[in-house]
Amino acid sequence: MARDQFADYDRRDFLRMAASSTAMLALATSPLAALAQPAGGAPLKIGMVGSGREGGALGTAFVKAGHQVMFSSRHPEELKGLVDNLGPLARAGTVEQAVAFGDVVAIVVPYTAMEQIGKDYGAALAKKALVLDVSNPIARRDGDELAKWVEQQGGAGLATAKLLPGAHIVRAFNAINYTKLSEDAHRPGELVAVPIAGDDQNALAIASNLIREIGFEPVIVGGLAMGKYLVPGTPLGGEHTSAEIRQIVANLH
Repeated sequence: MARDQFADYDRRDFLRMAASSTAMLALATSPLAALAQPAGGAPLKIGMVGSGREGGALGTAFVKAGHQVMFSSRHPEELKGLVDNLGPLARAGTVEQAVAFGDVVAIVVPYTAMEQIGKDYGAALAKKALVLDVSNPIARRDGDELAKWVEQQGGAGLATAKLLPGAHIVRAFNAINYTKLSEDAHRPGELVAVPIAGDDQNALAIASNLIREIGFEPVIVGGLAMGKYLVPGTPLGGEHTSAEIRQIVANLH
């Protein structure tokens, strides 16, 4: 995406938000608006669909920030050690239980599982204020056929939106290694930034608050169409400051 295209996106986004002030006032009175209040508000219930290395690390960060978290897997009894170490804010359950539990649901699974998640839980996920898409399509793991299909949809983000119709999706934490989540949280000086992409303003606000609470700086890089850049191996992969992320995005083609 060229620099002038990104600038055009910013202008369109600003004008759209300015024109929607009446709608935003209406949103402020809705139940979902409370979830998007500035950091320091009421704790959320967060369901983790997938509790491997990345999901476990991210869920742990949410617990440490004071949120209730349900970690899930097909074998929730295997998560006992994780939740016991984290204390009363953490619990374990099935995927179905985690989806039902969460005000917010984070999906951190191999991308091959995303289609089935949509079939099984799509209706429930569409009712959530925020679905964090932390999953990446990786050809060597998920297969060339799936990777090609994701590319044909316009990349991860737009592909997830097709698999989870109606969900308020924000892609986040896709391009930072799970080991860095604890190492870089609340780093002295300028915070490590997390690029995020989404089309829903309320969902982006909730995601931004959560990212700040666990010690990072959120940077909105665009809509879900920008999700194709939030994968390892792209210029946005790894650790960057907010200024560096904005510069990278301005130079993307």
